[in-house]
Amino acid sequence: MNLVWQRLTLSYLPPKQYISTSYLHRLLVGLLLPWREASVLLRWGDEIAVTLLSLVYALAPFVSSTLIGVLLIACVGFWLLFTLADQPTSLTNSFVTPIHLVVLLYWGIAVVATALSPVKKAALNDLATLTLYLLLFALCARVLRSPRLRSAIITVYLHVSLIVSVYGLRQARYGAAQLATWVDPESPLSKTTRVYSYLGNPNLLAGYLVPAVVFSLIAIFVWQGWVRKALALTMLIVNTLCLVLTYSRGGWIGLLVAMLTASALLVYWQSVRMPQFWRRWSLPVLFGSLFGVLILAVVFIEPVRFRVLSIFADRQDSSNNFRRNVWDAVFEMIGDRPVIGIGPGHNSFNKIYPLYQRPRYSALSAYSIFLEVAVETGFVGLGCFLWLIVVTFNTALLQLNRLRQVGNLEGFWLIGAFATLFGMLAHGTVDTIWFRPEVNTLWWLMVALIASYWTPLTQDRTQASDSPQPEPTAN
Repeated sequence: MNLVWQRLTLSYLPPKQYISTSYLHRLLVGLLLPWREASVLLRWGDEIAVTLLSLVYALAPFVSSTLIGVLLIACVGFWLLFTLADQPTSLTNSFVTPIHLVVLLYWGIAVVATALSPVKKAALNDLATLTLYLLLFALCARVLRSPRLRSAIITVYLHVSLIVSVYGLRQARYGAAQLATWVDPESPLSKTTRVYSYLGNPNLLAGYLVPAVVFSLIAIFVWQGWVRKALALTMLIVNTLCLVLTYSRGGWIGLLVAMLTASALLVYWQSVRMPQFWRRWSLPVLFGSLFGVLILAVVFIEPVRFRVLSIFADRQDSSNNFRRNVWDAVFEMIGDRPVIGIGPGHNSFNKIYPLYQRPRYSALSAYSIFLEVAVETGFVGLGCFLWLIVVTFNTALLQLNRLRQVGNLEGFWLIGAFATLFGMLAHGTVDTIWFRPEVNTLWWLMVALIASYWTPLTQDRTQASDSPQPEPTAN
């Protein structure tokens, strides 16, 4: 059974051997190598790449999707230049991981879905957008292998999220125009201000802040010095408070799942240094405390109580009723094209959904990550997407165990990425914000961060044979 799991998760896949026999790799990689050797530009390649990525994550909350697209094109162009000018025989630290291979497979399925789409023109446009995101992942996974550059990008995101959250708290204090009906008009909370900061939508803001809360917590453990730790604690408090004040139920679910996951992994990391009593009781005490705070908030804070209880109101809540009607139409769409879907992207969805929608329930997406993927690429694409999640989480756990054995503090960022992905999936199960560029770029950053830690098994075996006290193998 263990062997089946290892093969399913590609735990022992040797991509170095596959790359060395790839005709495409031989043809393209190294094509511009003579130019690179004389180029001043590519001597600073990593620094230029991290600058481009920092621009994406620094500007995402403040600029239009079009400008984000331009920045993504710049990142993709530089990744292509980087790859064509790379050393074709430099495979010791391979930039290809099992996660890369599943991502490539998912892209291939999206290409087939586009070719078979009933709305090919719309699907082709969105395939280009998906390709930009996947190549952003490829560039991030390459750059983030450097701990220094990894820390730089995370720090940029945390400081930008602090600015976003501070403005959100200002809206909570002084009020903000509600740009849409985000609360049931018959609800006691119909006059409650839901903050949205620079993102224009409270649910989108909540999705953007879930990674910020998690990484603020992680920064407390990673950043050295009391000033930096105090800054991280401030970020944690401000980001959490702003996320709560979005009154986004999906955001709250994502936050709860992410924090429980992060807490469990932090306890696991520290357990080797804990007394026996705390090894056994730390998780029950921690989880009990978190749920105790949640229960107290529900009992004593009226807005929180109404929003939490509305989750269980089914169709009596207008937001729940809206989603149920959209999902009913989406199930019919999946039933008509279950294998390969209608093609990737919201443009394809907008062309097909009106044929199935219930009267007065127009929608831009399926209001669920998993339903959206099933609609776009069928059960074939959904299966590949679930496989990507499994491979990513398995890679994260294996690498976390490896770093824990040697006490490498970089493992804390890995905990943050793992917990963030769980939280984003929980939020995205009942909302549509995952496909917006402000959040989708963060998703692929988290996946790339996990991929950047991957170490081939062959390297571990070599290290083990050279070491008097070899580490357990992990990849």
